[in-house]
Amino acid sequence: MTDKGEGENPSASGDTRSSITIACMTDPADLPAPAPQPPTPSDDHHALPERTRACVEELLRHHGADQPGDNSELVELVFHELTNMWSEEILQGIEAVAREQRVGLVVSGFAARSGELLPLRAGAPCLSVRPLPASALERLTARGIPFVVYDPITELSQGTPYVGSTNFRGGQAATRHLLGLGHRRIAMINGPDHPYCVARQAGHLAALAEAGLSPEPGLTPWTPITFEDGHATARQLLSLPDPPTAIFAASDMQALGVYQAARELGLSIPGDLSVVGFDDLPVAALLDPPLTTVHQPLREMAATAAGLALALGRGGELPQTGVEIATALVVRQSTAPPRQHGGTTNGTA
Repeated sequence: MTDKGEGENPSASGDTRSSITIACMTDPADLPAPAPQPPTPSDDHHALPERTRACVEELLRHHGADQPGDNSELVELVFHELTNMWSEEILQGIEAVAREQRVGLVVSGFAARSGELLPLRAGAPCLSVRPLPASALERLTARGIPFVVYDPITELSQGTPYVGSTNFRGGQAATRHLLGLGHRRIAMINGPDHPYCVARQAGHLAALAEAGLSPEPGLTPWTPITFEDGHATARQLLSLPDPPTAIFAASDMQALGVYQAARELGLSIPGDLSVVGFDDLPVAALLDPPLTTVHQPLREMAATAAGLALALGRGGELPQTGVEIATALVVRQSTAPPRQHGGTTNGTA
C-alpha cells in the first residue's frame, strides 16, 4: 500500500462509531506502489489473504481502533447493482472485516437516481458501492459522516480518503508481457474515459514506448466494460486487413467477448491470437484456455477500505489519504509467441 500526502479526518467531533461510509467508485491517480505481490490462491473464497488481514489489523491498531465492536454497530452497504462479479468480490472483502470486527452488515441494492445518497435506515452507517458525485461526498462531510472512496472513477478533492489499485503498472505489465513474447501489433480494448481506464491505457502506451513503438490510433478503441462490447470491438479489430496478433482488454469481461469473437472467426487462442485481461475475476481461471490477466485485488481493496472507514468511524485519524494496493500479472495459457506471417509491427519505431 502507498500513501498520497497527509491525511485529513473528515469526521465531526464527538462519537462517530455509528457513522461509517465507504463510497465505492473505481480507480485513483498514478501513485508510487510497492513491489507487486502474486495473489495467494485459497480454497476458502470468503477468507482474506493473510497479508491483507495483517494489514487491516495493523491499521486498526495504529489508530487505536482495534477493539471489536459490541454488535451494536450496524453498517449499511448500498450497491448500485448486485449482479456482477465485481460486487461479489467487494462484498466478501468488506464482510470479512465486518465479521472479524463484530460489526453488523446490511446489504441493499438500488439504481442510481440523480446522485442521491439515502441510507435506508436512519442513523445507520452507509457503505455505498456506487458512483457518487462531489455533491454527495460534500453532504457526507457536512453531516459528520466519515467515508472512504473505493476505486474512484472521478477526480477527488484534496484530502478525500480513497483506496485503489496500481492500474498504470497493471497495464504496463500486461503489454510488457506481450512484447516479451514477440508481439508487436498489439491492440488494447479500453473501457470508459475514467481515471482507472486512462491509467491502464497509459501503462500500455508506456510499455510500447519502452520498446520503441508508436501505437496506431485504430488499435486502442474505447468501449464500455461489457462482454458484448468486448465481443463487438474484437470482431472489428480481428477483421482488419492487418489484424493484431494480441489483444489486451481493460477488463476480464471484455476479454470474455474477445474469446467469443475469436471462436466465431475460427481463430485459436493462443495459437492465432494472444489475449490478456484485467481484474482476475474467478471466471478467468476457468476459461479454455485459462486467461492471462492482471490481478486486481478487489477483495483486499475492499477490506482495506473497510479498515480505514472503521478507523475513522472510531475516532482515528489517517496518516495518509490515498492507498493503492499492487496489481500483479497472472500468466496462464492465453498468451504465446506470435506466428510468423511476414513480420508486422504495432506501429512505427
